[in-house]
Amino acid sequence: MGTLIGHVGPGFGFFVIGLWHLYQNLRLLALKGPSMYKSRPWFPSDHGLLRRLELYLIITGCSLSVAMELFIGPEKHQPFDSDGTIPSNHLHNFEHSSISLTFLVYAFFALVLDKWATRPVPAQQDVLQFMGALAFAQQLLLFHLHSTDHMGVEGQYHWLLQLVVFVSLATTLLGIGRGAASFVVAFVRSLSIMFQGVWLMVMGFALWTPGLIAKGCFMHLEEGHKVVRCDGEESLHRAKALVNIQFSWFLILLAVFAAASYMFMMIVYGNRTVEYRAMLSSSTDEEEDDVEAQKKISNFAETQGFGNNKVIDHMER
Repeated sequence: MGTLIGHVGPGFGFFVIGLWHLYQNLRLLALKGPSMYKSRPWFPSDHGLLRRLELYLIITGCSLSVAMELFIGPEKHQPFDSDGTIPSNHLHNFEHSSISLTFLVYAFFALVLDKWATRPVPAQQDVLQFMGALAFAQQLLLFHLHSTDHMGVEGQYHWLLQLVVFVSLATTLLGIGRGAASFVVAFVRSLSIMFQGVWLMVMGFALWTPGLIAKGCFMHLEEGHKVVRCDGEESLHRAKALVNIQFSWFLILLAVFAAASYMFMMIVYGNRTVEYRAMLSSSTDEEEDDVEAQKKISNFAETQGFGNNKVIDHMER
């Protein structure tokens, strides 16, 4: 991960997943309302062939990350020394690949439970939420105990990243059980995953693009890796302050984007879901075998772009 691509690639992945979760949570709130809202660890697509696209993307991205860290990136295409031990300059490769492997395990079991479970599994969503929390806990632990520099400019970026990962971990834990009915918890979790992606991409460009390095600092090759060093304490303090300012600016932009997205989704789906909710409410008074009523609801959902899986979920409840 200690390269431009190594930060931008995973960062883009986090950003896409966070954006997808934000969209789905806002859509779910507008569609069902606060009283019936319930989030989930991952969101299936309304299109049958792409139903598990989120899980496939996580598995593919994490597999590529592990391969890059352990087999493609190292000069010998393997991370071990000639005597079979792990050299110091490859410790961070194992740390990064361990993070990716934990997310891969989460996505794999989510895929297995969704694809091959022959009947509903008790507490399935809660268990998956817990496994997601374990992945974030692993990420937080390894970034906190990172083998790379903790004191320089890169260390400041990593310290602020830990704050965002902690929010993802906390909101994932809060989303277990009854917490799944809290929109605010899921909303903040989606934003924190997005912000992780944004901040990782910012790190990649800021630390490995010479023209973007702070004044008084420079690229320096240490143990086979390029790191940012500054020519004095004053330059270092200035560079760290600029990192803090960047973080605060992106946080403000995230808040603006979150509020704008909320208003947009409520406007787009709010008016169209009034009739939809009315049809759902009236359908509960009908007999379960009233095929015509179910067809009307399904047709209305399809024309409005809600997807049949939302209707099925409601009818099952």
